[in-house]
Amino acid sequence: MLSITKSLLLISIMTTFLTIEIAAGEEAERGAAWECHIIDQSSRGADGVKLFDADRDGLLDITTGWEEGGITRIYRNPGPAQVKSAWPLVTIGNTPQVEDAAWIDLERLNVRKAVVSCCEGKTRAIYVHWPPVVKPFENPWKQEVLPASKDRMMWMFAVPAKIGLDSRGGEELVAAGKGPGAEIGWFLPTADPRDLSKYKWITLSQAGWIMSLFAVDMDGDGDQDLLTTDRKGKLRGCRWLENPGPPIAIMGKQWKNHWVGGQGREVMFADLADLDQDGLQDILVVTRAPDEVLWFRRLDASGQKWEKQVIPYPDHTGGGKGVAAGDLNGDGLLDLVLSCEHAEPPKSGVVWMRGTRKGDQFHWEPQEISGPRGIKYDRIELLDLDADGDLDVLSCEERDQKKGLGVFWYENPLK
Repeated sequence: MLSITKSLLLISIMTTFLTIEIAAGEEAERGAAWECHIIDQSSRGADGVKLFDADRDGLLDITTGWEEGGITRIYRNPGPAQVKSAWPLVTIGNTPQVEDAAWIDLERLNVRKAVVSCCEGKTRAIYVHWPPVVKPFENPWKQEVLPASKDRMMWMFAVPAKIGLDSRGGEELVAAGKGPGAEIGWFLPTADPRDLSKYKWITLSQAGWIMSLFAVDMDGDGDQDLLTTDRKGKLRGCRWLENPGPPIAIMGKQWKNHWVGGQGREVMFADLADLDQDGLQDILVVTRAPDEVLWFRRLDASGQKWEKQVIPYPDHTGGGKGVAAGDLNGDGLLDLVLSCEHAEPPKSGVVWMRGTRKGDQFHWEPQEISGPRGIKYDRIELLDLDADGDLDVLSCEERDQKKGLGVFWYENPLK
């Protein structure tokens, strides 16, 4: 028995050393991890980052919901000189089980934006956080529940959109959920957009578990359609809903569904980018089992013709979660940043794929960003936070050392 125990111990030690060697080899191949700057790590379960210049100083600020912490916050971008330190913040609401927070001009004044918080679990509600008239990082915000959202579904995602009321200015609130009764739809306001009791829910499509929503003109007819990724249920995959235009758009009829691809796959976050630089906007969709990016190359302006290419996740990373496209190294070609969940050490949770091209052939070379730190990452934003001329990586993480890394950014070292 002692001999068997020693043998098992030896196997365990050898496996550990092998894992370390593989991780070291990957680091040598991929390069060193980028420096991580924490914006806020003082709550639990940071879940998504959305951008808007709230104080009109020319710098993009952030809103984030903290799921386990049950709060929604906004963060003031302090500018390049202080951007590597913790950012000034305001807690604008108590939002139990918040899954997403988004900026939106519900007041239709074109001068400031409210924040909406989508809550799942037992909360099953959307909260609206009204901004003060001036100085959003100094004066108090007002929180109200959106009555038409209460107990309708577990809310997962929201985006501002122009559905069919453009003459009134402002933006409409499009939202979607997961689980029993999940739908994609929008909230029709009345003449007084501050009177939330009068908002009416308009269903556009059934849903399973919505991961992404984009308000974008998919067919070139001048109005905004809705592009989505749905990871569960009969409608899982990547598809878009065609805006029929007013007045049909506001009559409560479901919009026509158009498939892009990925039917039957567990699709995660998506991004829009002209990856092959042919003048047409493509769609990038992360999928699980296997973990890969589905690159749907747009073949014409109709939104009906797509060519699929597959970009596998590199070895020794976690499960696929998010993707963003941008030129990270300044060579004129778009690269990819990939985020992961289930990235237990020594796996990497965030990497970038250096894009190269020879004719119509594309090659993607994995490069390190996060290293083994972090487990469950979220969606990604690419922007130049330190004003050094290259794109940095903004995201959040909610499982590192049980608390999570919070809201943070990785400093691009390539310039």
